[in-house]
Amino acid sequence: MIRLLVIVALLLAAVPAQAARLLSQVSNDTVEITSSFDGERMSFFGTVVPDVGSTDRVVEGPLNVVIVVLGPTQNRVARQKSNVFGVWLNTDQVEFRNFPSYFHVISSDRLTDITDITTLTTNYILPESHTLSNNNGDWWKSAVFGRQLVRLMTEEGLFGIQENGVNFLSDTFYSARLTLPSNAPPGPYIALTYVFKNGEIIARKSEGFAVRKIGFERFLAQSAVQQPLAYGVVCVILALFTGWLGGVLFRR
Repeated sequence: MIRLLVIVALLLAAVPAQAARLLSQVSNDTVEITSSFDGERMSFFGTVVPDVGSTDRVVEGPLNVVIVVLGPTQNRVARQKSNVFGVWLNTDQVEFRNFPSYFHVISSDRLTDITDITTLTTNYILPESHTLSNNNGDWWKSAVFGRQLVRLMTEEGLFGIQENGVNFLSDTFYSARLTLPSNAPPGPYIALTYVFKNGEIIARKSEGFAVRKIGFERFLAQSAVQQPLAYGVVCVILALFTGWLGGVLFRR
C-alpha cells in the first residue's frame, strides 16, 4: 500500500499548470464484506470546472474521463510450469513486489483513442504498467511473466478494462458504475480520475474508500493474522471433531 500511495503522490505532483479542476465523488466510503457478500455496485461521478483564477466560465470540450480503481498492494509470484520427465514442476518464477491486488479501468472511450501509449503507461493506467516496475534485472522476463499474471488476475475478475463505461450527462458532467466482485480483497482502495483533452491530462483527482470484513468473518481474519498459532490449533481441533462426529453419524 505504501508504494501505491507513493505512486499517487508522484502523479499528483507531476500535474502541470491546469486549465481545469475536477469535482468528483465516490458513492461508497466503505464496502462491508459479510458471509452473504456477492459483490457491491459503486458509482463514480463528477464535473469539470475552470481552474481557480481562470477567466473562463466553462471548460470547453470534447473531454474524456478515465477512472482507475486500485486495490491494496501485495507481493505476487508468477510461476512457469514445465513437463520434466512426465511430471509438471515449477521451473521458473518472477516475483512482483507491491503489485495491485485489484485493478480496474473505466473510460469514456477507447484508451488508445483518448491518448498515446506512453501517457497511459507512465500514468499506470494500463495493467501491464505495474509489471514494468518490477525490480528483477531481466526486463524481458518480467514483461512475459507479468503479461501472464495480468491474464490470470483478469480471469479471476480482479483486473479489467471497461471502455465506454463513463457516460457524459452534459459536456462536463460524467458518471460511471463499477461492480466490485465477491472476491474483492479487503483493504484500502484508491480511485484515480483523469480528465483528458486533446490527448493531454488537464485535471486529475483521487478518492479513497475501504473494503473491510465485519462480523464473524472479520474475527476469523484478524485471528489468523494476530494469533496464528492459536488459530491453527483451533482449526485442527475443529477438523478432528468434525471427522469424529461424521464417523459417529455414519456408523449409525
